[in-house]
Amino acid sequence: MPSLTDMSATMSEGDKLQARFVGFAGRIVRLAEKLPRTEVGRHISKQILRCGTATASNYGEARGAESRSDFIHKLRIVLKELNETTVWLQLIVARGFFSAEKMSAIIAENRELCYIIAASIKTARGNAP
Repeated sequence: MPSLTDMSATMSEGDKLQARFVGFAGRIVRLAEKLPRTEVGRHISKQILRCGTATASNYGEARGAESRSDFIHKLRIVLKELNETTVWLQLIVARGFFSAEKMSAIIAENRELCYIIAASIKTARGNAP
């Protein structure tokens, strides 16, 4: 059976990014599960679950776009969901649910995914006929 490293070497960049989005969504789910079961905690949990997991499914939709303009439109939706996720992550830290240090890895991944998608939109726009 091939190792994960071997499989990763044969995956397309789109497949690798899709896997990264799925991993990010999984981390968001685990984070939401750890939020307190107070009214505020439940509200934030629902909101971050919605936008943080939508990134993976919307990226999958973008990969199946019917045209370049459809692809760009769907990537813009991914970026909007990532931007919303950024705000909820900031609020979790600001509210003191988790420390900035504990949240640094997921915040960094969110930021990197934002940069990747923003660059992809710019590239796709630049390559338009």
